[in-house]
Amino acid sequence: MRKIWLVLYVLIVGAGCLVGGCVVAAVGAGAGTVAYVRGDLESVESHTLDEVYTATKKAVEKLELHLIEAKKDAMTGEVEVRDAQDKKILIKLAATAEKTTKISIRVGLFGSETKSRLIYDEIRENLK
Repeated sequence: MRKIWLVLYVLIVGAGCLVGGCVVAAVGAGAGTVAYVRGDLESVESHTLDEVYTATKKAVEKLELHLIEAKKDAMTGEVEVRDAQDKKILIKLAATAEKTTKISIRVGLFGSETKSRLIYDEIRENLK
């Protein structure tokens, strides 16, 4: 009986470690919700799409990321850059209401929470 409980305990702890990386954080520091989910850092900001797009381009420039493509229409925007390790970074913007914009940041194929948060923090700094 003890062996069954031990095996169950190990399986539960192991599953928790595997799933733990999927949803890492949910923080609301006056900026709405910020979450890192399956390699994407996602946030909803109380700013227009134009304001967030401009702040994103300034953040990319300040962080010295190599701009590949930047495009925007009335409903969405997308900024593609590469870092010094030549990892693709895709920043997607979507207007969800008149003065609300969703941001999604993906670094590389599997994501990097550290780099995503660094970019997000710089975008937020430019929105002030």
